Amino acid sequence: MSPATRPAAPAGFDVSTALEAVPAIERWLEYQRRYLRTPGVQVAIRVGDELVWSAALGYSDEVAGTPLRTDHLFRIASHSKTFTATAIMQLVEQGKVRLDDPVEQYVTELAGTALGPITVRELLGHQGGVIRDGVDKDYWQLMDPFPDRDALIELCRSNGQVFERNEYFKYTNIGYSLLGLVIESASGSSYGEYVGTHIVDRLGLKKTGAELDVRRADEYAGGHTGLLDGSDVRELIPHVDTRAMAAATGFYSTAEELTVYGAAHFFGDDQLVSDASKRLMQRDESVITTHGREAGRYGLGMIISKVGDRRLVGHSGGYPGHITRTFIDPVDQLVVSVLTNCVGGPAESLATGVVKLLNLAADAPADTQVPSDIDAQRFCGNFANLMGVLSISLLGGRLVAYFPGAPDPTDSYEELQVIDENTLAIVPAAGYGSIGEKVQYTWDTNGRPTQVRYGGSSRWPVETFRSRRTQQIASAAQGRL
Repeated sequence: MSPATRPAAPAGFDVSTALEAVPAIERWLEYQRRYLRTPGVQVAIRVGDELVWSAALGYSDEVAGTPLRTDHLFRIASHSKTFTATAIMQLVEQGKVRLDDPVEQYVTELAGTALGPITVRELLGHQGGVIRDGVDKDYWQLMDPFPDRDALIELCRSNGQVFERNEYFKYTNIGYSLLGLVIESASGSSYGEYVGTHIVDRLGLKKTGAELDVRRADEYAGGHTGLLDGSDVRELIPHVDTRAMAAATGFYSTAEELTVYGAAHFFGDDQLVSDASKRLMQRDESVITTHGREAGRYGLGMIISKVGDRRLVGHSGGYPGHITRTFIDPVDQLVVSVLTNCVGGPAESLATGVVKLLNLAADAPADTQVPSDIDAQRFCGNFANLMGVLSISLLGGRLVAYFPGAPDPTDSYEELQVIDENTLAIVPAAGYGSIGEKVQYTWDTNGRPTQVRYGGSSRWPVETFRSRRTQQIASAAQGRL
């Protein structure tokens, strides 16, 4: 593809800032993975046309102890909806589909039924009032096969309607499964063939596809059960074919390839669809209000959200054993994809935390920058004491401290300023912490921190404190006798 059709990253978010933040992000993600007992996390960050980071943390198979790799395939479930919406917009641009066409024009078996008049646009935006998964959705817990085409049509004819058109935003996998049939009718190809040729192959993706590929069985990351309580042990869940529901939930990919796909939704990139089509997909089609408050926004095949001041599009995915999330900033040209391999996996909170750390790096104040003659990374790490773990990290050219066990690492962070090669200070600001106080380091002969006095409290590298904690508590107990 020519450089003219894939623009470089704009000045609003640069590659060097993201690269510098990677050690902090990796340290936070690995802490969260362990803290939340998540078997594996696959993650990738792309800025403009550059893959900044791709990593795999933990296990593909926790039971067997098999390490997770960056090329393990994940079932990305409802990410499939973005591929389906992209395919529909391509057919619209080709003049083969109109957004206001009724679905019965393409799926003739629905003529004369309650679902027949629902438009393509209404299905894309979950405004058709269509049942979510059917009256019997136990296929999601692998008790039955996913419906084939005949079962899907019968379900739609007999029990497809729940609400009137445009009465409520009602998320529906069945509605998106129908869009897969629209694509087949309008293109003359199967759903898998169409998206394979016009999206997957066009982007040069080698580890992405529309449905389970049994020939690649050994490449899939293991999926794990959820934790029923704090003492539960996870079990592996087999991968299954989603059949006629592939357009809603069948896709597989890797975090790395999802950032390539996400970048094709940057404005100015014409590999898949025009900017005009992107604006339709990414604008607020629905503002979702639940119990009197806004619960989210949805476009045409895209979840719309904000992390800080950054407006993001993309999608989540929930498949038995795999929970996934991808955020796309089409203006500042940032993609973050986080894939987890267990039921209840924290992909949403992890991806959000990554974006928040990147935002924190991008918004660094000028007056706290580390002097050029100081090695800032030597101050960084996780430091523990009896009250918990504190992380000190380099973000945006300055040092910050935060609690890595918090779901939001930026919720109560403190800015740090370098005083000398052994000393930091917590930058003054209103708050409950040790603001304005010193942070003093002690080093070993290799220049690694052995102890940190943070606002008067001793902390140690996590493993050092783990080895001394029992004796520390025992000594305190003996002193009270």
